[in-house]
Amino acid sequence: MTTDHQTTALLLFSAFVAVTLGITTWVSRHRQGSAEEFYAGGRLFSPLENGFAIAGDYMSAASFLGISGLIALVGYDGMLYSVGFLVAWLVVLFLVAELVRNCGRFTLADVVAARMRERPVRIAAGTSSVTVSVLYLVAQMVGAGSLVALLLGGTGEAVQAWTVVGVGALMVIYVSLGGMRATTWIQIVKAVLLLGGTITLTVLVLLRFHGDVNRLLHTAAERSGHGDAFLAPGLAYGGDWTARFDFISLGLALVLGTAGLPHILSRFYTVPTARAARRSVVWAIGLIGGFYLMTIVLGFGAAALIGPDAVRASHASGNTAVPLLALDLGGGAGTTGGTVLFAVVAAVAFATILAVVAGITLASSASVAHDLYASLRRPGGKPRSEVAVARVAAVGIGVVAIALGLLARDLNVAFLVGLAFAVAASANLPVLLYSLFWRGFTTRGAVWSVYGGLIPAVVLVLLSPVVSGSPGSLFPEADFQLFPLQNPGLVSIPLGFLAGWLGTFTSPEVPDEARHAETEVRSLTGAGAA
Repeated sequence: MTTDHQTTALLLFSAFVAVTLGITTWVSRHRQGSAEEFYAGGRLFSPLENGFAIAGDYMSAASFLGISGLIALVGYDGMLYSVGFLVAWLVVLFLVAELVRNCGRFTLADVVAARMRERPVRIAAGTSSVTVSVLYLVAQMVGAGSLVALLLGGTGEAVQAWTVVGVGALMVIYVSLGGMRATTWIQIVKAVLLLGGTITLTVLVLLRFHGDVNRLLHTAAERSGHGDAFLAPGLAYGGDWTARFDFISLGLALVLGTAGLPHILSRFYTVPTARAARRSVVWAIGLIGGFYLMTIVLGFGAAALIGPDAVRASHASGNTAVPLLALDLGGGAGTTGGTVLFAVVAAVAFATILAVVAGITLASSASVAHDLYASLRRPGGKPRSEVAVARVAAVGIGVVAIALGLLARDLNVAFLVGLAFAVAASANLPVLLYSLFWRGFTTRGAVWSVYGGLIPAVVLVLLSPVVSGSPGSLFPEADFQLFPLQNPGLVSIPLGFLAGWLGTFTSPEVPDEARHAETEVRSLTGAGAA
């Protein structure tokens, strides 16, 4: 990229970072000592504000960079991510949003522990939540590395490494100083910027083809080198039975995983009532739905105007397709329009990453402090403030995410998020649904459900082609691949539900009918909710 690109984009990066740090500093002057202030922003946000914040949390680097890149490379099959991410919100709307808001206070474990023995349930749910959050964070780190490497005109390891470290440091500052209130306002600002940038690019793509979507699709197919196969299912997931099972596995993970994501569930606690939580989800679905429809246009637009070969040459997994598309739509390399549009899109993408990592880090640090620390602390030890523990946990989680982000820097960010969704759907969703809807569910069933989904999901990923045994894996020289699918959801999600049923069936514990009735009334009416 030219010096003009670099200077303009870096100025825009700096402006966004300055604004968000300003928001964080302003919020940190207000009282952040109580857990309710730090974890839930005092429950003061309106449904519209929270809807924008949820959309900001969900429209991550995987959505903006990864999905469009996958569509540019594999066409129709890449749209599975857009469809899966959107359809998942119906599960959240109809089964989860209001009930979670009524039953819990800050985390997933609050919902499950409402009618179980707290210590084992909180340890299990907290461990699972941190695992999912770290996997999700890795995808954002990879996106940041790809973006800034493109901006600075190099793909060297040093550039990506320093970018990942910088993003990690900023996310720790946002969470430690500002808590949920600062994180929410950063999400709202980022959502507005991202939607504005995406609308602009979509309009420019359609104008380039004079509004003729059919011509756009056929041009993309011609430049792809695959012809009409580019517009039909099967290019990425139709080669053999393994690829087809991978397709089913990924679809299950995407549709069921959202309802188990810790940073999404924590958003329902930032509004005052369950009705407000439901209205927040309705707002979020409208914003997210429009956004994912536009990512389809951007993906095929990149294939038609840039070409899959050029996209792949810039980044093997397609993470830089949208910035390259912006450069072309603005007039090409060396033009003022191209420079400005590229810089704006790169800055918006970077803003997306910063905002999402802040939300995820806050949710995972809340799990560490509110669930793990509170459960594992020795009874005779000197108690520390949960908020202080959460701030320290944010630093530790940031370090782990940075290390893993450096390791996985060559993988597609949407694909990495698919793995996080699979773990969330395997470990968090079964225990959540059983706790809300099964009268006979027991503590053993809850613990088995979490570990019965979490452990197989993580082990199967480690033994899959993602980690070893293929040229595009994390360790291409090694080969300890035993599991043929890239996404473990097809196996691990049923195992999570099965383990919960088996644990309950073999448990000597008699289900507490009174506590279940109390939880049921609270979940449906909001009586006694925080």
